[in-house]
Amino acid sequence: MSRCRAMNCLGLVLTLIGAASTMTGCETNAATGRSQYLAMTRDEEIQLGSEASPELVNEFGGKVQSPELQAYVTGIGRRLAEQTEADNPSLPWEFTLLDSDVINAFALPGGKVFFSRGLAEKMTNEAQMAAVLGHEVGHVTGKHTNARFGKQVATVGIAAVIGGLLGAAVTEDRTTGAAIGAGAGATVGGVVVLSYSRDDELEADRLGMRYMERLGYDPRGAIQVQEILGRESGGKAPPEMLSTHPASATRIAELEKRYKKYYAEKAAGTTYSFHEDRFRAQFLAKLPPKKQTKAPTAREMLAGSAMRNASTSLGDPSGWCWHCAGGINAGN
Repeated sequence: MSRCRAMNCLGLVLTLIGAASTMTGCETNAATGRSQYLAMTRDEEIQLGSEASPELVNEFGGKVQSPELQAYVTGIGRRLAEQTEADNPSLPWEFTLLDSDVINAFALPGGKVFFSRGLAEKMTNEAQMAAVLGHEVGHVTGKHTNARFGKQVATVGIAAVIGGLLGAAVTEDRTTGAAIGAGAGATVGGVVVLSYSRDDELEADRLGMRYMERLGYDPRGAIQVQEILGRESGGKAPPEMLSTHPASATRIAELEKRYKKYYAEKAAGTTYSFHEDRFRAQFLAKLPPKKQTKAPTAREMLAGSAMRNASTSLGDPSGWCWHCAGGINAGN
């Protein structure tokens, strides 16, 4: 890790220390309806996301060099953000198409969302892209990183959490850093990261389906995304996106159940859209040639099995259940 990156990581740790010293306590989340023990204020979430964003963009190959395609992704993302609850639409949302072959998408607190071309190239319609972006928007509105940091502090104490994060920040060896962090955090390009729980991922799926449906996208696009990921993982190592999320089969079952309960009847009298032609003409056909660079490996991008989030998107975080008691809101 370069001195510059180490200093950036330490700066983020200090941000978290400051947040922990002014814990906001238990609040009811407007998006989910459930109570969460939060570590950061809205302004602190925005600060953390803004400081971490440049490092993550660099680690994932930078942005796809196409203002037109960036605008396409941003347009979908911002329309989704407008469908969110409470004061979430006014967050400084940014949606970035990364020039990486790694199949992934992730989000940072405060509204920074990232989507890889490796994932986009596997898609066949705009509803699928809206589903992934909506899922990541759901991580932000669900305040999953904030709540997990708050839960860790409440469970093991601020000293243990910060000690782990500092260990990950100052070590030269990312794998060692993850071990020092004892599961509390790790680094990606010098950025402190926390993992999501299985429930976080399923909740983000539900929120994402809600937001995309409000825009008239066919909610089945979310199911199609999981089918794509399932195919990509067949007979070989799973896509990196799957290394931190529940299995696709589980998510498909949950999404199908939700579709039948909330949207199937409405779909009979509503014209939901996948926008296949628009996606092919305005996005897939205009993707620039790939850079002749080797895609980063999971070991290079993740310290151990920890997730970015500030937010990465997916894997098997079954051992990371830090949610406040109260369960998940079953509403749509």
